[in-house]
Amino acid sequence: MPTKTAPMLALRLMTAVGTIAAMALAAAQPVFANPRIVVDVQSGRVIDHEDAFHRWYPASLTKLMTAYVTFSAIRSGQLTLESPVTMSKNASAQPASKMYYKPGQQMTLDSALKMMLIKSANDVAVAIGETVGGSQDAFVARMNDQAAKLGMISSHFINPNGLPGKGQYTTARDLAVLAVAIKREFPEYANYFSVEGFTTGKKNYPNYNLLIGRFDGADGMKTGFICASGFNQVSSATRDGRTVVSVVLGTDSLGARADMSADLLQKALTTAGNGNTTLRTLQPYGADRDTVADISAEICSAKGAKVRSEGRDEVGRMKMHSAYIREMTREPNYVFAGLIPGSEPAPKAAAGGEIANVPIPIPRPATF
Repeated sequence: MPTKTAPMLALRLMTAVGTIAAMALAAAQPVFANPRIVVDVQSGRVIDHEDAFHRWYPASLTKLMTAYVTFSAIRSGQLTLESPVTMSKNASAQPASKMYYKPGQQMTLDSALKMMLIKSANDVAVAIGETVGGSQDAFVARMNDQAAKLGMISSHFINPNGLPGKGQYTTARDLAVLAVAIKREFPEYANYFSVEGFTTGKKNYPNYNLLIGRFDGADGMKTGFICASGFNQVSSATRDGRTVVSVVLGTDSLGARADMSADLLQKALTTAGNGNTTLRTLQPYGADRDTVADISAEICSAKGAKVRSEGRDEVGRMKMHSAYIREMTREPNYVFAGLIPGSEPAPKAAAGGEIANVPIPIPRPATF
């Protein structure tokens, strides 16, 4: 064997070993980041962002677009908050989270919006879409048309509730565009996002947003979860007349998304505001931004379950570590949302059909 061959073989062997080691190291690293962004609502100025253009499953954050399209329909005079929303066979067949209403049962649009935005009821979201659009497909077409008009350049919806499927995706940046649009265009409906919970008269449903009543100035907006997306949250807060919104995607627990959201909101509310980048001028970035992330293997696994288990205390309460989240020292306020009398006997406490900004004090559920 020629004397030069051995060094060459050794070099190739070292290269191969190095490549294998690098691949192993890469495999051991997290396969996803946490896309996030926080912006000033009035100016649109971007205060902080990371992976803001990485496509992500929106999960129940989709319901923000369902709400936006519905608010637009109300403003146009197509329907009112007292319009009946009928549970169809298609709507009632949606997977949980849901209200489990039967086909033919009805609620007002006011009640339906509360159920969708607070309980994140998938069946009610579809029923709203069918009521507004005439059919689910027609409503989804409206969702995508509105997204395009708003400048949500990397979003597409396939249903009104956010259940996963091919063609359902968004980005942190686009969700910020949507949240800002809701805040600017429909201030009259702001209370739907900030209520602490609702009651049917038989059962109480607390808001999944752990910042409501716990973060100074928190006033909305929506949470979401599926295995593929992890724990997502769009949040808003107002102090001294200034409102900011944050988007956090892909965290590993309810507590983690609340912590990250609180920290972003606090940073935005206490930042002087000298930057010039806005939602409109922020340029797309990221090498793999056209790939829809799927983090199911991290979230819905034994490892993910262990993280969530360790995130609760001995009595099952969610641990939150942000210095800006405080304990809730009073009972939450619950508003009424239920079926129209005739679909189900109206509870006495619900007489009058309270709207979103009229709270009914009810003791806090022991399980929350």
